[in-house]
Amino acid sequence: MARYIGSSCRLCRRENLKLFIKGDRCYGDKCAFERRAYPPGQHGQKRGGKHSDYRVQLREKQKVKRIYGVLEKQFKGYYFRAERLKGISGTNLLILLECRLDNVVYRMGFANSRNQARQLIRHNHFLVNSQKVNIASYQVKVGDVVEVKEKSRKITQILDAMATVVRRGIPKSIEVEKEKFRGTMISLPNREEITTPIQEQLIIELYSK
Repeated sequence: MARYIGSSCRLCRRENLKLFIKGDRCYGDKCAFERRAYPPGQHGQKRGGKHSDYRVQLREKQKVKRIYGVLEKQFKGYYFRAERLKGISGTNLLILLECRLDNVVYRMGFANSRNQARQLIRHNHFLVNSQKVNIASYQVKVGDVVEVKEKSRKITQILDAMATVVRRGIPKSIEVEKEKFRGTMISLPNREEITTPIQEQLIIELYSK
Protein backbone atom coordinates (compact mmCIF):
# COMPACT_ATOMS: atom_id res chain seq x y z
CA MET A 1 0.00 0.00 0.00
CA ALA A 2 1.30 3.47 -0.89
CA ARG A 3 2.23 5.70 2.02
CA TYR A 4 4.25 8.84 2.72
CA ILE A 5 7.68 8.02 4.18
CA GLY A 6 9.25 11.50 4.22
CA SER A 7 9.60 13.97 7.07
CA SER A 8 6.30 14.58 8.91
CA CYS A 9 7.40 18.03 10.06
CA ARG A 10 7.96 19.03 6.44
CA LEU A 11 4.22 18.55 5.82
CA CYS A 12 3.31 20.98 8.63
CA ARG A 13 5.72 23.57 7.25
CA ARG A 14 4.31 23.15 3.73
CA GLU A 15 0.76 23.81 4.98
CA ASN A 16 1.87 26.58 7.37
CA LEU A 17 -0.08 24.87 10.15
CA LYS A 18 0.61 22.41 12.92
CA LEU A 19 -1.02 19.16 11.79
CA PHE A 20 -0.06 17.28 15.00
CA ILE A 21 1.14 14.31 12.94
CA LYS A 22 3.71 13.39 15.60
CA GLY A 23 1.26 13.68 18.47
CA ASP A 24 2.69 14.79 21.82
CA ARG A 25 6.03 15.86 20.29
CA CYS A 26 4.19 18.65 18.45
CA TYR A 27 3.44 20.35 21.78
CA GLY A 28 7.11 20.53 22.83
CA ASP A 29 10.16 22.66 22.07
CA LYS A 30 11.48 20.13 19.54
CA CYS A 31 8.66 20.82 17.09
CA ALA A 32 10.27 21.77 13.76
CA PHE A 33 7.32 23.99 12.85
CA GLU A 34 8.08 26.23 15.85
CA ARG A 35 11.75 26.50 14.92
CA ARG A 36 11.28 26.93 11.16
CA ALA A 37 7.82 28.34 10.49
CA TYR A 38 8.33 28.79 6.74
CA PRO A 39 7.81 26.45 3.75
CA PRO A 40 10.44 23.75 3.17
CA GLY A 41 12.86 23.82 0.28
CA GLN A 42 15.70 26.00 -0.94
CA HIS A 43 13.49 29.03 -1.54
CA GLY A 44 11.09 28.50 1.34
CA GLN A 45 11.81 31.79 3.10
CA LYS A 46 11.47 33.79 -0.14
CA ARG A 47 8.06 32.48 -1.16
CA GLY A 48 5.10 34.78 -0.91
CA GLY A 49 2.87 37.03 -2.98
CA LYS A 50 -0.56 36.31 -4.38
CA HIS A 51 -1.74 32.78 -5.10
CA SER A 52 -4.26 31.63 -7.69
CA ASP A 53 -7.65 30.27 -6.61
CA TYR A 54 -6.61 26.83 -7.80
CA ARG A 55 -3.50 26.84 -5.65
CA VAL A 56 -5.47 27.91 -2.55
CA GLN A 57 -8.01 25.12 -3.14
CA LEU A 58 -5.30 22.53 -3.79
CA ARG A 59 -3.40 23.44 -0.65
CA GLU A 60 -6.60 23.14 1.41
CA LYS A 61 -7.23 19.66 0.01
CA GLN A 62 -3.64 18.58 0.67
CA LYS A 63 -3.85 19.92 4.23
CA VAL A 64 -6.97 17.90 5.07
CA LYS A 65 -5.54 14.75 3.43
CA ARG A 66 -2.44 15.09 5.57
CA ILE A 67 -4.35 15.78 8.79
CA TYR A 68 -6.35 12.55 8.43
CA GLY A 69 -3.61 10.52 6.72
CA VAL A 70 -5.64 9.71 3.60
CA LEU A 71 -4.26 9.29 0.09
CA GLU A 72 -5.81 10.83 -3.04
CA LYS A 73 -7.88 7.90 -4.34
CA GLN A 74 -9.50 7.25 -0.97
CA PHE A 75 -10.02 10.95 -0.30
CA LYS A 76 -11.80 11.41 -3.62
CA GLY A 77 -14.02 8.47 -2.68
CA TYR A 78 -15.02 10.31 0.51
CA TYR A 79 -15.88 13.36 -1.60
CA PHE A 80 -18.23 11.38 -3.84
CA ARG A 81 -19.90 9.81 -0.80
CA ALA A 82 -20.30 13.24 0.81
CA GLU A 83 -21.94 14.54 -2.37
CA ARG A 84 -24.56 11.77 -2.27
CA LEU A 85 -25.52 12.38 1.37
CA LYS A 86 -28.15 14.88 2.47
CA GLY A 87 -26.89 18.20 3.82
CA ILE A 88 -23.84 20.32 3.11
CA SER A 89 -21.24 18.38 1.12
CA GLY A 90 -18.25 19.97 2.88
CA THR A 91 -19.61 19.15 6.34
CA ASN A 92 -20.50 15.62 5.22
CA LEU A 93 -16.91 15.15 4.01
CA LEU A 94 -15.45 16.13 7.37
CA ILE A 95 -17.92 13.92 9.28
CA LEU A 96 -16.94 10.91 7.14
CA LEU A 97 -13.27 11.57 7.93
CA GLU A 98 -14.01 12.07 11.62
CA CYS A 99 -15.84 8.71 11.76
CA ARG A 100 -12.81 6.74 10.55
CA LEU A 101 -11.72 4.27 13.22
CA ASP A 102 -8.18 5.64 13.39
CA ASN A 103 -9.52 9.14 14.01
CA VAL A 104 -12.03 7.91 16.62
CA VAL A 105 -9.27 6.03 18.50
CA TYR A 106 -7.20 9.23 18.45
CA ARG A 107 -10.14 11.38 19.58
CA MET A 108 -10.90 8.99 22.43
CA GLY A 109 -7.35 9.40 23.68
CA PHE A 110 -6.06 5.87 23.09
CA ALA A 111 -3.33 7.16 20.73
CA ASN A 112 -1.21 10.30 20.61
CA SER A 113 -1.67 10.77 16.86
CA ARG A 114 -3.69 9.35 13.99
CA ASN A 115 -0.55 7.68 12.66
CA GLN A 116 -0.05 5.91 15.96
CA ALA A 117 -3.75 4.96 16.03
CA ARG A 118 -3.44 3.38 12.57
CA GLN A 119 -0.47 1.32 13.68
CA LEU A 120 -2.22 0.09 16.82
CA ILE A 121 -5.36 -0.80 14.85
CA ARG A 122 -3.38 -2.78 12.26
CA HIS A 123 -1.77 -4.75 15.08
CA ASN A 124 -5.19 -5.88 16.34
CA HIS A 125 -5.25 -3.94 19.62
CA PHE A 126 -8.87 -2.71 19.31
CA LEU A 127 -12.37 -4.15 19.27
CA VAL A 128 -15.52 -2.56 17.86
CA ASN A 129 -18.69 -3.91 19.45
CA SER A 130 -16.59 -6.79 20.86
CA GLN A 131 -15.40 -7.76 17.36
CA LYS A 132 -11.79 -7.48 16.15
CA VAL A 133 -11.35 -4.72 13.57
CA ASN A 134 -7.93 -4.00 12.07
CA ILE A 135 -8.98 -1.66 9.25
CA ALA A 136 -8.12 1.98 10.01
CA SER A 137 -10.71 3.34 7.56
CA TYR A 138 -13.59 1.41 9.18
CA GLN A 139 -16.55 3.78 9.61
CA VAL A 140 -17.66 4.00 13.25
CA LYS A 141 -21.40 4.52 13.65
CA VAL A 142 -23.48 6.09 16.39
CA GLY A 143 -23.78 3.60 19.24
CA ASP A 144 -20.61 1.70 18.36
CA VAL A 145 -18.34 0.83 21.28
CA VAL A 146 -14.58 0.97 20.67
CA GLU A 147 -12.37 -0.66 23.28
CA VAL A 148 -8.79 -1.71 23.85
CA LYS A 149 -8.34 -5.49 23.93
CA GLU A 150 -7.78 -6.96 27.38
CA LYS A 151 -4.26 -8.12 26.50
CA SER A 152 -3.30 -4.69 25.10
CA ARG A 153 -4.19 -2.52 28.11
CA LYS A 154 -0.61 -2.36 29.41
CA ILE A 155 0.91 -1.06 26.18
CA THR A 156 2.99 2.03 26.98
CA GLN A 157 1.83 4.08 23.96
CA ILE A 158 -1.83 3.64 24.92
CA LEU A 159 -1.26 4.47 28.61
CA ASP A 160 0.82 7.55 27.73
CA ALA A 161 -1.85 8.76 25.30
CA MET A 162 -4.61 8.35 27.90
CA ALA A 163 -2.57 10.37 30.39
CA THR A 164 -2.12 13.32 28.01
CA VAL A 165 -5.45 13.45 26.15
CA VAL A 166 -6.65 16.19 28.52
CA ARG A 167 -4.32 18.54 26.62
CA ARG A 168 -6.49 18.42 23.51
CA GLY A 169 -9.82 17.35 25.03
CA ILE A 170 -12.43 14.79 23.99
CA PRO A 171 -15.30 15.78 21.63
CA LYS A 172 -18.85 15.86 23.01
CA SER A 173 -19.91 13.27 20.43
CA ILE A 174 -17.76 10.68 22.21
CA GLU A 175 -18.13 9.24 25.71
CA VAL A 176 -15.03 7.61 27.19
CA GLU A 177 -14.80 5.25 30.18
CA LYS A 178 -11.09 5.38 30.95
CA GLU A 179 -11.13 2.76 33.67
CA LYS A 180 -12.72 0.29 31.21
CA PHE A 181 -10.49 1.32 28.29
CA ARG A 182 -13.46 1.94 26.04
CA GLY A 183 -15.44 4.69 24.41
CA THR A 184 -18.80 5.06 22.70
CA MET A 185 -19.81 7.30 19.82
CA ILE A 186 -23.00 8.80 21.21
CA SER A 187 -23.70 11.08 18.23
CA LEU A 188 -22.24 12.09 14.91
CA PRO A 189 -19.57 14.79 15.26
CA ASN A 190 -20.80 18.27 14.40
CA ARG A 191 -18.88 20.95 12.54
CA GLU A 192 -18.22 23.02 15.69
CA GLU A 193 -16.25 20.16 17.29
CA ILE A 194 -13.65 20.22 14.51
CA THR A 195 -11.45 23.05 15.74
CA THR A 196 -8.65 22.66 13.17
CA PRO A 197 -8.86 25.60 10.72
CA ILE A 198 -10.33 23.90 7.64
CA GLN A 199 -12.19 25.59 4.77
CA GLU A 200 -13.94 22.52 3.41
CA GLN A 201 -15.87 24.52 0.80
CA LEU A 202 -12.61 25.13 -1.07
CA ILE A 203 -12.18 21.35 -1.44
CA ILE A 204 -15.72 20.96 -2.80
CA GLU A 205 -15.06 23.76 -5.29
CA LEU A 206 -11.83 22.08 -6.41
CA TYR A 207 -13.46 18.71 -7.08
CA SER A 208 -16.54 20.31 -8.66
CA LYS A 209 -14.55 21.81 -11.55
